[in-house]
Amino acid sequence: MSPVLRAVLPAAALVLAACSEGTTESAPPPADAPPAAVLSGTDLNQPLRVLGTEPFWGLDVTAEGLSWSGVDETPLTAPNPGPGMMGAMAVWRTQTTDGQPLVLTLIATECSDGMSDRIYPLTARVELGERDFQGCAASRAFIESQPAP
Repeated sequence: MSPVLRAVLPAAALVLAACSEGTTESAPPPADAPPAAVLSGTDLNQPLRVLGTEPFWGLDVTAEGLSWSGVDETPLTAPNPGPGMMGAMAVWRTQTTDGQPLVLTLIATECSDGMSDRIYPLTARVELGERDFQGCAASRAFIESQPAP
């Protein structure tokens, strides 16, 4: 082996070792973790509140399910299948325990409820049976951090 090669080989080995130390793979998410679903900075896997006015109505979205409430209406529940992501939209398709189709669509556009100065990060549409409702949505944490309207 030439003297130049003998001098270069140890240095080359050190460079290769240094480069390979920083290439650790990150651990994959746990198998039971829901896939990341984020819209307008809102983590859709966290509890959400969807609401509207005229008439007042609300839809809570949690891992356990969707819960509908409205003025002078019987509360309804439905399983949460998780959102289907389509670009700047997320869509939940499910059925209430009394058999009505329930479709929740969230769109990544700011929304005003028309009754307060609050601006929500998401615009919402709820199709419940034959009825359509327009409103706003945000994480429960966002809503609870805002001053009361």
